[in-house]
Amino acid sequence: MCWSATADLVAGTSISAIGVACVAQAHRARDLPLASLPLLLGAHQIIESLVWRSGGGPGPATVAWAVIALPLLPVWVPFGVLLAAPPRVRRRLVVPAAAGLATAAVLAYCLATRTVTADIRGHTLGYVMDLPRSPLIIAGYLLATVGALLLAGDPVLRLLGVLAGAGAVVCAVLWRLEFVSTWCALAAVASVVILGWVRRRPEDSAGLVGRPA
Repeated sequence: MCWSATADLVAGTSISAIGVACVAQAHRARDLPLASLPLLLGAHQIIESLVWRSGGGPGPATVAWAVIALPLLPVWVPFGVLLAAPPRVRRRLVVPAAAGLATAAVLAYCLATRTVTADIRGHTLGYVMDLPRSPLIIAGYLLATVGALLLAGDPVLRLLGVLAGAGAVVCAVLWRLEFVSTWCALAAVASVVILGWVRRRPEDSAGLVGRPA
């Protein structure tokens, strides 16, 4: 798989369109954060197309990309899963949610105090930032994102967790220096599974705000 400004733009636009469909078809207000994940990841790929066009470096597009990839996703995913989960499984989702908060706090601090740069490496992008105890941060990040999906108790979300986890392994093996970029791209593509999840969700008696019960 190779990436470029055009590839990221096309993929990002397509995934964002699916994200719009997910949000439009969500029956419950508490499903909206998770339903909007493809929309967020699609926008993320569009931002990366701007990183390509700017030639990499530490510019605004690089920072915007890093804000979504680093502190935002490890909070968005586990709390989205926690909100959508039935009461019987919420207790076990506290661990990935707590891991996400701790990981995001460290990553946000690093982004605020250090410079992140993007390097174009052939057909991939590598993002570089000095991180303390990076193996521990990566473990917390994957526990928050992949772990929350695997523990969700929903077969479709577990499938997404398996795809995201397998993608993490593949990206770590094949693109070690470009792991963050390549894994986020694969996670974005895998997130289209959420459309199937949204469609099979039952309607809530209260419905969404403004929607009749």
